[in-house]
Amino acid sequence: MEKAYMLISCEMGEEQSLYLQLKEIPEVKNCLITYGNYDLVAEFITDTSSQLNEIITSKIRKIQKIKSTITLRVTD
Repeated sequence: MEKAYMLISCEMGEEQSLYLQLKEIPEVKNCLITYGNYDLVAEFITDTSSQLNEIITSKIRKIQKIKSTITLRVTD
């Protein structure tokens, strides 16, 4: 099992829209709107590291209105 958190910065006023889009991704287990340097934090879990990479590059980073991301991979 692979687990990661992603810190996301988005365009101003797009937090709620992005939150709803992220919640539609099955691998996203939790998503929070935050205040500060980052606008959202998403937690996601996959079975393999290749699936994790696929979610990051093909699903999350391609969502419009995202300005930047930082991914924090978690080890148990």
